[in-house]
Amino acid sequence: MGLWSWLGKVFRRVRAWLAYNPELPPPPPEAPKVDELPPPAGGSGGAGVGYGTATAKTWTTAKAKAQQKKPPPKPKKAVDPWDTGELLTLSPEELRARAMHIQPWKTQWIGRVDVIPPESDERTALVDRGLVLRGFFTEAELAEIHAIGDAWLEHKDAARLARARAAKDVDAALAQLRAEERERKARKKREAAERRERRAREIAERRRTDIVFLGRGVSHSLADRRAHVEKLEARGLPVLATPKDVADALGLPIPRLRFLAHHDEALQRAHYVQFEVPKRTGGMRTLAAPKPDLAKAQTWILEHVLAKVPVHDAAHGFVPGRSTATCARPHRGRAAVVNLDLKDFFPSITFPRVRGVFAELGYSPAAATILALLCTECPRREVRFAGVTYHVAVGERGLPQGACTSPALSNLVARRLDARLAGLAEKRGFAYTRYADDLSFSTGDPKAVAPLLAIVRKIVREEGFRENGKKTRVQRAAGRQTVTGLVVNEPDRLGLPREEVRRLRAILHNAKKTGLAAQNRGGHPDFEAHLRGKIAYLAMVDAPKAARFRAELDALTG
Repeated sequence: MGLWSWLGKVFRRVRAWLAYNPELPPPPPEAPKVDELPPPAGGSGGAGVGYGTATAKTWTTAKAKAQQKKPPPKPKKAVDPWDTGELLTLSPEELRARAMHIQPWKTQWIGRVDVIPPESDERTALVDRGLVLRGFFTEAELAEIHAIGDAWLEHKDAARLARARAAKDVDAALAQLRAEERERKARKKREAAERRERRAREIAERRRTDIVFLGRGVSHSLADRRAHVEKLEARGLPVLATPKDVADALGLPIPRLRFLAHHDEALQRAHYVQFEVPKRTGGMRTLAAPKPDLAKAQTWILEHVLAKVPVHDAAHGFVPGRSTATCARPHRGRAAVVNLDLKDFFPSITFPRVRGVFAELGYSPAAATILALLCTECPRREVRFAGVTYHVAVGERGLPQGACTSPALSNLVARRLDARLAGLAEKRGFAYTRYADDLSFSTGDPKAVAPLLAIVRKIVREEGFRENGKKTRVQRAAGRQTVTGLVVNEPDRLGLPREEVRRLRAILHNAKKTGLAAQNRGGHPDFEAHLRGKIAYLAMVDAPKAARFRAELDALTG
């Protein structure tokens, strides 16, 4: 053994001693054995310094003597650091002896590694006592360990028991689940049926008391019920905010009002009777007469709303107290008279513009929509499809020619046009009046006509109207000047065209010989009323002559 191996063996013994006896000093190292001493540095061959053959022999003799004199060492007993001796109640031998008396078949915890045995078990109690007596655990720590074990014992088999119970009662469980599912479906069906019934009742009630839809493209404002009450009251107009307000004012139930105001592109039952009449200038004019319920509603709107709104002073058509005579009078004796005609005047005033008139008066968007729908209609044609007759719209919804509300609404829509044209005429020294779609200007300077016409046409386009260029006329003082069918050449009076007066005189003269019926070449159903109308129109411009004609007609009809 070399020196380094011997030192390593010594230190290993010291470490082992310290491991078993940490509080005791380490034992002295053993003296090296003779045969374990290192050989001299030069060897037996005399290579070293100071050693020879005698030295080697002396070393061998000493080694033999040391082996003869030294007794063999006694084995030392290792000290157990956990040995309590006889200080505690039970020694390890006693614990083992008591454990040997426990009968294994009387306890269920021996060999179990999946649970912590309870304190009530005799063997477990004995083990716990040994652990406490030998200082491995405290009683509080053992109590906590057993509490965890008890909880585990209580709950560890819950899932297994549930699976066993489910496997045992699977049929009953499935039957119960199916019954619950059937009940749930039945309950949902009942609830859905109740919701449908409730919604049907709500819809029926709402249809009975409210209007939320009147057709595509016209119903988006029906939800807004905000009216400008102060503005309506200031104008003396009835306050209408909701569809029910409109229905109550018109004396109609909500369903009937919905029917009259509903907009559709194709109707089986139209609200107007359309017919054509010949125009005075040639061609045919389509008129639309509203049916009784709608005509009654329009009459109420005219009398209670439209008639209370003032129109522009330049407007003379369909205005109480004004006529063709008042429209022509400002143009008497002027050097130049200009007449313009607006093309498709009533149809060009569409539903949005009419609704805007009612909204500007202060009515709520909902009320304005209903009132505008009652006063407008689409031009329609009859179409037969699958044996059913439909009245199909062929144009945009606008003012119908034949409704009593159309003239008043046209004047209200044209107020801005009248204001702009009247301001232009005053600025340039012209007189301006309008009778429905006929615009009349007059001036003392014929050279100012051309610049005026250019501006007038621009204003007409900007206000949403179109000029009928075929009817535009510029009349000089040298020829006959007419405005709304009356002659205005004379500065102090108006007159009918000469041919009209002569025709009326000839009819009355010839009727004295042949009777009135023979003179009815136009086939008028009430020729006498027709003649009296002509005489009344003459009386507006020439009362003495009209009085003579009326006397002659009275003599003929006796």
